[in-house]
Amino acid sequence: MIPRYTPAELAELWSPRARYAAWLEVELAACEAMERAGVVPFGTAASIRAKDLKLDPDRIDEIERTTKHDVIAFLTHVEELAGEPARFLHLGMTSSDVLDTSLALLLVRATDKIAARLDAYVTALAERAREHRATPMIGRSHGIHAEPVSFGVVLAGHLAEAKRGRVRLRAAREEIAVGKIAGAVGTYAHLSPSIEADALGTLGLSPETVSTQVVARDRHAALFSAFALIAAGIERLATNVRHWQRSEVAEAEERFTAGQKGSSAMPHKRNPILSENLCGLARVVRAAVSPALEDVALWHERDISHSSVERMIAPDVTATLAFMLERATGLVSGLVVYPEGMKKNLDRSQELYFSEAVMLEMVKKGRPRQRAYELVQRSAMRAFTGDGRFRDNLKADPDVSALLSAAELDRCFDLEHALRHAGAIVDRALEAP
Repeated sequence: MIPRYTPAELAELWSPRARYAAWLEVELAACEAMERAGVVPFGTAASIRAKDLKLDPDRIDEIERTTKHDVIAFLTHVEELAGEPARFLHLGMTSSDVLDTSLALLLVRATDKIAARLDAYVTALAERAREHRATPMIGRSHGIHAEPVSFGVVLAGHLAEAKRGRVRLRAAREEIAVGKIAGAVGTYAHLSPSIEADALGTLGLSPETVSTQVVARDRHAALFSAFALIAAGIERLATNVRHWQRSEVAEAEERFTAGQKGSSAMPHKRNPILSENLCGLARVVRAAVSPALEDVALWHERDISHSSVERMIAPDVTATLAFMLERATGLVSGLVVYPEGMKKNLDRSQELYFSEAVMLEMVKKGRPRQRAYELVQRSAMRAFTGDGRFRDNLKADPDVSALLSAAELDRCFDLEHALRHAGAIVDRALEAP
């Protein structure tokens, strides 16, 4: 994790101290379940809790340099602090019981922090989409002026995408909230399914259906895929902002705050740095999907090829995405919108964006579609090259005027009619679950 892109609570969540605390949480939950099953003396876990253990990550690292095994080093340190009762910890368990169950705890907690930020992002998009539901702008396909849209409709598309991301995230959270306390190869040789269910229940987790020695990694791959889709949606918005802020476009821009500087060389610069940053960070989040998928295929009941991957991508991706959502929310809330710039770009097209309306009106009057297309295109291409205005060219074309009167042509050039459903589209995004 890089501090520049890591919210403080994510840094704390993935710190060594928090990780070892989660390990101890799992061990004590398992111990208490074994107490209730009568296989460990009653009060063992309570006596350990009463000692209020102060786990020392540096001491665990010191022990691991000898043991070359992190869980054994952890258990050794716990025994140093807790004394005799600690001998009942880890009874019948294997390292993955601790590692995978604690990883589930941490991923669930990280996902909840991301979900809260995603909620704020959704709220910001909803507010701005509602604000600009009727603000007209030119729509673009292939980067070229197409037909009119409203800025609210554009933002509503991002809102709907973010809401779909929220649905995926909830599903992935449920899928990842799974642990195992099933022993060396998942067969409960020295434990029982009831002990596992009891222990995991106190942790807010469910048992893996068939755990082998580890929790199945398709669950983790689904979570990182959900993260990646959220990041990709943020990048799509950021890419649009970068275009809207271009000097030649000037339809919207990132808020430029007092004292901010855009360039070390050019005092006039106002750059879309937040959006560019979000595009770069999205690549980092997406890059975790491939190794997460490759972690699915482990040898037999387990190997540890997944371990090094997860130690890196779990903290990095969750912290980065949490940061991205905070930044994207601020970007949307602070976005400076220029309706006059949008109108100026609409006007630049000289009403060419009504070409489909004219063509369809000719079709209604009996002209074959392809012939109507050719007639409209003839006037449009003249206007496109500066030879007259589109509407005037149509009126002057005898093949067109023979079919449509001047009044009928004028009715085709109706911006309000073109955007009459924009509000309904925005409402549909606002109301979507």
